[in-house]
Amino acid sequence: MDIVYFKKNIINIINNKSSLKDTLHIICAYLKQEVDHYDWVGFYFKNGTKEELKLTQFAGEPTEHTIIPFGKGICGQVALSSQNFVVQNVSEQDNYISCGFKVKSEIVIPIFVNGENIGQIDIDSHTINPFTEKDTDLLEFVCREVAKLDLLTLI
Repeated sequence: MDIVYFKKNIINIINNKSSLKDTLHIICAYLKQEVDHYDWVGFYFKNGTKEELKLTQFAGEPTEHTIIPFGKGICGQVALSSQNFVVQNVSEQDNYISCGFKVKSEIVIPIFVNGENIGQIDIDSHTINPFTEKDTDLLEFVCREVAKLDLLTLI
């Protein structure tokens, strides 16, 4: 994985000046297409003042998990902990919300605006144990760049 290449392309997508939702969707589609082990890519954001996350944009198979209560599943846990969460094998995770039998692993990275965890990027993979430090580095970069957008209009 050429991190520099991916980061450059993420910056180009963001600088393209598309609408916020289009930009987020393009990022999801780009990551899903270009990273072999990213089978589903989505952005969840706080749903107003509710203690839940709302799916905004994604690439991959549709999911019934468009609203996730804080604390439930990997995404809900990240909403509370504000920490990266890498699950290399979802069958070993007690508090996991199944998005389908194909999903074998998941990585969730929070997005911070003014020090507040307002959302996250969520990646599902159909492969066990696919994520490395390069994935974490890339996705933290994506979240920092996305945080520069006017995200508060989404929450």
